Amino acid sequence: MTAYLIRRLFQALVTVLMVTVISFGLMQLMPGGPVRAILGSHATPATIAHLTHQMGLDRPVYVQYWTWLDGLLHGDLGFDYIQQRPISDLLFNALGASAYIVGASLLIALLIAVPAGLLQATRRNGALDHAFTVFSFIAYGVPTFFIGFLIQQWFEDDLKWVSVHDQVATFGEALTHPGAVCLPVLTLTVTTVAGYSRYMRSGVLDQITQDYVRSAQAKGASRRRTLYGHVLRNALIPMVTLVGLSMPALVGGALIVEYVFNIQGIGLLTTRAALQSDYGITLAATLLTAVATVVGSLLADLGYAVLDPRVRLT
Repeated sequence: MTAYLIRRLFQALVTVLMVTVISFGLMQLMPGGPVRAILGSHATPATIAHLTHQMGLDRPVYVQYWTWLDGLLHGDLGFDYIQQRPISDLLFNALGASAYIVGASLLIALLIAVPAGLLQATRRNGALDHAFTVFSFIAYGVPTFFIGFLIQQWFEDDLKWVSVHDQVATFGEALTHPGAVCLPVLTLTVTTVAGYSRYMRSGVLDQITQDYVRSAQAKGASRRRTLYGHVLRNALIPMVTLVGLSMPALVGGALIVEYVFNIQGIGLLTTRAALQSDYGITLAATLLTAVATVVGSLLADLGYAVLDPRVRLT
């Protein structure tokens, strides 16, 4: 297990390093360069030269990259010259609200989807299976923004149970004002449960037809022991992949939900930065998303090793 963990960790570090090189190189290839993107097309040569020197862009590219990478290792993402604030402050404030919403919806969705998929598979073609299948198809097929608008209309405008007009921009605000984020969490939970439950149902149906299930039952193992001791463990492997792939969403945010419910999350921040050619925030957000992707993949690999010991030998 230790050797497997070391190999996967080394691969993750190499992947992150490659992402930093590619991301930095792409930003350098911006039309007119980062300085022109910040100052606009009407900037004077003197202003361009001053900001170029201030940002260190007049040095060799490899020196710029090393300086930027050294800052990252020390927690310095740079300074945003458009908003005149440290990039780390802008990103991590927005990241808190997005991580709260996506993380809470993911946790709730898993708590619902896993037992729901298990029940559907064990009661295949029954009333419960058909009802949840219809719900999943509708929730998965309807656009997220439309589900968000419907939930907002019902719970906020019609029933007046909650109000989400107050902006939530940090993790602390999300914790202290749960009413402001309950509807976006509910929206993401509905769409996530729809997909996850189908994967869980399919995984359980695939496992209960395997030879090892018939062998266990022939040896006298109870249906409950076979289901929860063997089938469930193997059926969770696809779910581990889904959870690992969901890690970038914790950093990338949920842009549509943030827009519908007026959440000042990292999704909106990054989109606005890209539209404004704010290369500093765009580069930092790209890097954070890439790191989250690698971490999610690493956690998924570890999950595979826990659920299936044969994976540790690969």
